[in-house]
Amino acid sequence: MDAGVSELTHSPASIGIHHGGCAAIAPCYLLEDYSVQFLYRAPGRPSHVGILPGAFNPVTVAHLALARAAAAHVDQVLLVLPRRFPHKEYEGAGFEARASLLLAVAAGSSTLSAACSDGGLFIEIARECRVAYGGKLRVSFICGRDAAERIVHWNYGVPGAIARMLGEFSLLVAARRGEYAPPPELAHAISRLELEREFDDVSASEVRRRIAAGEKWEHLVPDAVRDQVGRMYR
Repeated sequence: MDAGVSELTHSPASIGIHHGGCAAIAPCYLLEDYSVQFLYRAPGRPSHVGILPGAFNPVTVAHLALARAAAAHVDQVLLVLPRRFPHKEYEGAGFEARASLLLAVAAGSSTLSAACSDGGLFIEIARECRVAYGGKLRVSFICGRDAAERIVHWNYGVPGAIARMLGEFSLLVAARRGEYAPPPELAHAISRLELEREFDDVSASEVRRRIAAGEKWEHLVPDAVRDQVGRMYR
């Protein structure tokens, strides 16, 4: 096991938040003893990892479609559940419940891993992953158009922060209710991700809405977690 890695293979992590984070992007504010905690880690030592962070409330077939699409560009894909989010609070299903869903969809895979992180910003997660996988790791974040726009235009409190961050990671962006057109000065670090079909109408909020309304929802979540999701959200 790599130094700094805490690997959990039977149950989701349950330790609390202990990293305060920082909205201002400094060169080296993330302490080196903070690393993602693996719920399940695929075998091998990848040099390029695609990271798909999310609230996973719950995990959907669209999440896994993004992971499959990214597999053509990276060695492995890592699903990451942050213990805190920069733009919202935990509501509904708790951290442990969501982590158990990620463990269920990733367990046994040769290319898909699942983990939790202390940081919520992409730059925090990227640096945590480099502690886990090694400092030379190439990192690409996987997201949809809506998330890419939020990431690029977020107020990080420091002028030019996103340009500096894109020196540490790149973005793989899938169309979601429209194509993403990155600012020209950032286009070198942002690539289009091709999905096998359109997933505009698939979202965790739609799953929750359908369950609450008594409508058909099962086709929107992976088979491996269907029963678990039904118990968690009814």
